[in-house]
Amino acid sequence: MHPILAQQVLLNRRRFFGRSAWGLGSVALAWLLSEENRGQAQGGAERQAGLAGLPHFTPRSRRVIYLFQSGAPSQMDLFDYKPRLADMRGDELPPSVRQGQRLTAMTATQESFPIAPSRFAFSRYGQSGAWVSELLPHTARIVDDLCFLKSMHTEAINHDPAITFFQSGAQLAGRPSMGAWVSYGLGSENRDLPAFIVLISQGTGNPADQPLYDRLWGSGFLPSQYQGVKFRSIGDSVLFLSNPDGLSDATRRRILDDVSRLNQLRLGEIGDPEIATRIAQYELAYRMQSAVPELLDISNEPRHVLELYGPEVRQRGTFAANCLLARRLAERGVRFIQLFHRGWDQHTNLPRQITGQCRDTDQPAAALITDLKQRGLLDDTLVLWGGEFGRTVYCQGTLTADNYGRDHHPRCFTFWLAGGGVRPGMTWGQTDDFSYNIAHDPVHVHDLHATMLHLLGIDHRRLTFRYQGRNHRLTDVHGHVVEGIL
Repeated sequence: MHPILAQQVLLNRRRFFGRSAWGLGSVALAWLLSEENRGQAQGGAERQAGLAGLPHFTPRSRRVIYLFQSGAPSQMDLFDYKPRLADMRGDELPPSVRQGQRLTAMTATQESFPIAPSRFAFSRYGQSGAWVSELLPHTARIVDDLCFLKSMHTEAINHDPAITFFQSGAQLAGRPSMGAWVSYGLGSENRDLPAFIVLISQGTGNPADQPLYDRLWGSGFLPSQYQGVKFRSIGDSVLFLSNPDGLSDATRRRILDDVSRLNQLRLGEIGDPEIATRIAQYELAYRMQSAVPELLDISNEPRHVLELYGPEVRQRGTFAANCLLARRLAERGVRFIQLFHRGWDQHTNLPRQITGQCRDTDQPAAALITDLKQRGLLDDTLVLWGGEFGRTVYCQGTLTADNYGRDHHPRCFTFWLAGGGVRPGMTWGQTDDFSYNIAHDPVHVHDLHATMLHLLGIDHRRLTFRYQGRNHRLTDVHGHVVEGIL
């Protein structure tokens, strides 16, 4: 059929259904406007509801802060202590350990796979006796608040599919991100800020690290209102949030009202739910004009709090500034807060690069846990820290007396969790003596997603969305809650 004729037929069908009872779109708009009016009447304090029937059971956590370490931190240089490797420096990785497992194109053609023990000292800390590298002295002080998952594993072996897998539960792009799923299921607790906010910082370890794409916090096939909103570190935190020069607030309000009326007419004609989403998002953006500047103003933070996060806390766009901002967002009821910190991809010069990365992240991450705990927010805030996969025990390239690099390794790596119903001061899972294979209690990416949703009061098998004839979910057809860490 000719495209113009097809559009006319489509409009005729939509007009029939839309005008017969104002269509499904008007029902959605009426709900959105009732929420708007109710929020105004009650000072905006009432929770904006998510799906009916959610949460499925009493949640242990109300929000998530996900500190994603993009590029993949080396587990054996930070948390997974392997003392026996010290006597095996330069030896070939035994074939019985590697077991013919898949390698990346960067090391598949190497003729030798020499073992590279960590050159950093480890010690045990806290009552839990957790092993932590000398690179993370601030994290070492809070180990009794953390739960270490040393048996994480994934399927992807390269960065983009691995990061996409962590964010959406699928290696191929196009699925909703985990933050979008949480926003879709539970809604927002603050009518003046988005339910899902993303912050990005660049590490000093590898400034040319892998790029990050907006689709990583996108809504996929979910309505677009559930996608993450990225806060920028230069200029306006959110594009087009400020009024243009010469435009008063009253004029902007009149323009929004006129555009809203036009959109309502169109919504009544064709019933597209994305139009209802656009109306609601325009109104949210208008409210954000006052909420965001107040959020970003840290002048009222006590000096001891700023010092807790470290010297870079006043510099917009740093990991330290973003960690403090994450705490302020958590206080204001933002449902899902994700920090991406780039620079962990250390194929070469790992000792120098990882030292810079740890200097970026160690103090701010520990400060965030301490700050949340002091304010009584850690009990109902789930914090996650980790990258998309681990690093190899063998050296990529030439092993020297003081230098080595590590390739990608999906078979095992370490995450840590804190707060939100997770047992503190414990370690779950174990790897072999080479930090190459999992010895017991494996935790897959789908298991982590299922556990996160469980702590939020969601049965991961029941949070679904119908798309292209199938009920989709974050965990696909997999995932088991890791009951032992709850």
